[in-house]
Amino acid sequence: MRRLRQLAERTPAGRERYVDLLRAVAICMVVAGHWGVTVIGRDAAGRPTGHSALGDLPWAYPLTWVGQVLPVFFLVGGFANAASLTANRARGGDATGWLLARSVRLVPPTTVLLLVLAAGAGGSYLWGAGEARIRTVVWFATIPLWFLVPYLAAVALTPPMHALHRRFGLAVPVALVGVVALGDVGRLVGPAPLAYGSYLAGWLAVHQAGFAWYDAHAAAGGPRGGGAADGARHPLPTSRPAAVALLAGGLGALLLLTVAGPYPVAMLHVPGERLDNASPPSLALLALATAQLGLVLLLRDPAERWLRRPGPWQAVIAVNSVVLTVFLWHLTAALLLVGALDALGLLPTPAVGTAAWLAWRVPWLLLLAVVLAGLVAVFGPVEARAGRRRRAGEGARRRRPVHTGLVVAGYAAVIAGLLVNTVTPKAAPEPLGLPAPALVAYLAGAGLLRWLRSGWGSRG
Repeated sequence: MRRLRQLAERTPAGRERYVDLLRAVAICMVVAGHWGVTVIGRDAAGRPTGHSALGDLPWAYPLTWVGQVLPVFFLVGGFANAASLTANRARGGDATGWLLARSVRLVPPTTVLLLVLAAGAGGSYLWGAGEARIRTVVWFATIPLWFLVPYLAAVALTPPMHALHRRFGLAVPVALVGVVALGDVGRLVGPAPLAYGSYLAGWLAVHQAGFAWYDAHAAAGGPRGGGAADGARHPLPTSRPAAVALLAGGLGALLLLTVAGPYPVAMLHVPGERLDNASPPSLALLALATAQLGLVLLLRDPAERWLRRPGPWQAVIAVNSVVLTVFLWHLTAALLLVGALDALGLLPTPAVGTAAWLAWRVPWLLLLAVVLAGLVAVFGPVEARAGRRRRAGEGARRRRPVHTGLVVAGYAAVIAGLLVNTVTPKAAPEPLGLPAPALVAYLAGAGLLRWLRSGWGSRG
């Protein structure tokens, strides 16, 4: 508590605390959503299995308009990345140093998750568990990693995309929306490969909106970082009428695209639907993101006033210090709880949608929160220490071009490893639970970034 008070007291006056609140709330909603829709059953051999309840609950599809908050996370990420990159430039730093500092917070906690899962899977294989079963369990635990693929790509692309923003402003996300529209045409009428660009373009469009939001914050009196040398600013309209227009326009477009148009109502994956609005992002998801942006702007002023109180702000700081750990381990917590209850003969498996299933949601969520709290207590310090190292490592020293190439290679290998794991089928025979090429690529990239951060990669 003392450290939280100290961190709260040292918060710069110009910090947009609302961004930190949104990040914490978005991740907590993702966690609660995943837990809430989980259905536990049994296979033919009597072993526990799990799947999403959404396919059996059509009435819940509109609720996904509230539960799908990943656009908020990318919006907040764009704001935070623009703010830190601008401040880094003001101190005389370069993009390479900024990327290295950013990787400190994201990569080490992910590495710990993968190593722990691989070690557990390897032990299970030696104990006699089947490779396909091992992969299924690890696949479920690593579902959160698919999100890191586009987010790490957005971070790696922040320097050039921010340069485009400074020159062209909101024309950049408009062009990216055009790429998504072309991808939707490919998914609806063909050819399907047109949609490949949407996997990145959709999330980058929201990330770019975060750049514009930061410009509005700076123009309103926040820290300007690079000042006039930082280039032309393209602030997002943030007045109340503009926020209402974004909210109403986004909701109107969403209704037209889903109720009257060809897009599913659900904003999360539902087996059997013609389109998945989130993977890749569709125009319907971007309409939802627009509405969410309007709502975010409408709530900003009262939220900022609330966050000036010590208690709420300290709570937000506490959550943000381990927010990635919470996200990475929340499905592992579900696996551990299911395994423990099954071993004790206490695992209920009510049919989805029944009164028993709905009643089980409350104790289920509470038990999961306890298990996750234990995991965060064990692994959270990795992220907390990484955050302190990132702040300490942000400096003005410039790197040679070869170092930039190595940093890019490190990010590329990490992203490639996570992507290979994501696209590998959940029943593939994998003794370590993770595809060997994915694990090798990821660890090589993470090791390279660690080596570069240590200072050895910048010597000579």
